[in-house]
Amino acid sequence: QLQASGGGLVQAGGSLRLSCAASGTIFSIEVMGWYRQAPGKQRELVATITSGGDTRYGDSVKGRFTISRDNARNWVHLQMDSMRPEDTASYYCNAKEVATANFKYLEVWGQGTLVTVSS
Repeated sequence: QLQASGGGLVQAGGSLRLSCAASGTIFSIEVMGWYRQAPGKQRELVATITSGGDTRYGDSVKGRFTISRDNARNWVHLQMDSMRPEDTASYYCNAKEVATANFKYLEVWGQGTLVTVSS
């Protein structure tokens, strides 16, 4: 299970930090990341990070958002700076190749956390 936190309301130019914790008896998670979906739009990549620390960012957030990860505790964080009204969306935590004691999940989604950026 993925539990996200940290969403809220921020003014344009401000910052927010999202966190997501994976719970349960987890041996490893290959990729953790964030996607977002604005009303009327498709879900899009925000950022991902592998267990080895390789990162990938959506074009619209490069240079403004930073993803980080705590492998020991299975946490992933998203630091969002210089935020814009177009960053307004529900942000979803995502994990790929989640290995537990009994099963390997190809993909797990958390619940969305709403981020609103006012102009």
